[in-house]
Amino acid sequence: MQLRRFGSSGREVSVIGQGTWYIDDAHRPTAVAALRRGLDLGMTHLDTAEMYGDAESVVGEAIAGRRDEVFLVSKVLPSNATRAGTVAACERSLARLGTDRLDCYLLHWPGPHPLEDTFAGFERLREQGKILSWGVSNFDVPDLDAAWKAGGEGRIACNQVLYHLEERAIEHAVLPWCEAHGVATVAYSPFGHGSFPGPRTPGGRVLEDIAGNHGATARQVALRFLVRRPSSFTIPKASSPEHAADNAGAGALRLTEAELARIDAAFPLGPRPRRLPML
Repeated sequence: MQLRRFGSSGREVSVIGQGTWYIDDAHRPTAVAALRRGLDLGMTHLDTAEMYGDAESVVGEAIAGRRDEVFLVSKVLPSNATRAGTVAACERSLARLGTDRLDCYLLHWPGPHPLEDTFAGFERLREQGKILSWGVSNFDVPDLDAAWKAGGEGRIACNQVLYHLEERAIEHAVLPWCEAHGVATVAYSPFGHGSFPGPRTPGGRVLEDIAGNHGATARQVALRFLVRRPSSFTIPKASSPEHAADNAGAGALRLTEAELARIDAAFPLGPRPRRLPML
């Protein structure tokens, strides 16, 4: 599994990680087994959130006895993100996860409370050793500018954003901003939501053809495209150990410049939207 520096955290983190949105809807033993299989295969970047129902407790079960292997991320809801509320939310997440620390803690999206208050909560948690770094999620460029000003230079470790082959809006401005400021970009929902291009679609045929050249799968090719830039990571969710193994296979895959260009042409960037898409 390829590792990269995760923004200002200074940590080396797996480029292919594991997401957990809706994982609590799955058969729990299967969900736990999928996460553990992912860890076995090097997908040690594990993402969750207080918003994700019972996902944090599922993650806690999966990482029991293996905490030091994991780069663990969770998120505070904007409605909870006052200075004191951020601290309290993190402590609840730590209890559900069965750990004493998060490697990174994120504001889930821009919300009603001043960023200065949220970030003060983050800094208090960091000083207490309950989080080791912090960042944001679903922040567009104006939000990032405000966060940079509120939090101080070099504090924001990452921006977690919606990014898949048919939704590439972050490439217009968000991804360049993050690269310029040393902020990691983490792609969530990298396969879309039930809309991954099948082999009968033009784009799907391109993915299948490239996959065949590498003895890989179309989904592995898609994941590799999404982490082609040096500050990028992705966190696909797996519903089974077999699915986790397929995702992990993207970590060692390498695509040629010509193959990247074919994918780029098959899934055009499109115009810049007025607002950053999020789910």
